[in-house]
Amino acid sequence: MVVIDARGLSCPIPVVRTKEAIDANAKTPLAVLVESEVSRDNVSRLAASRGYSVKVERIEDGFRLMLSPPE
Repeated sequence: MVVIDARGLSCPIPVVRTKEAIDANAKTPLAVLVESEVSRDNVSRLAASRGYSVKVERIEDGFRLMLSPPE
């Protein structure tokens, strides 16, 4: 699993980093850490547009998005 820690970064940086990780790690689950609801929503939309399933967990300092690649 690849972890992208985008806490403290404003959009579009979390989306850009997630896109780069998706492109570099096809077929690998990703965990993306973000602070804001805007970043959560934008990263979720990107992942869904690429066919990934998204599970969102609330964590102490934001959100953990678990992205599972399409089979």
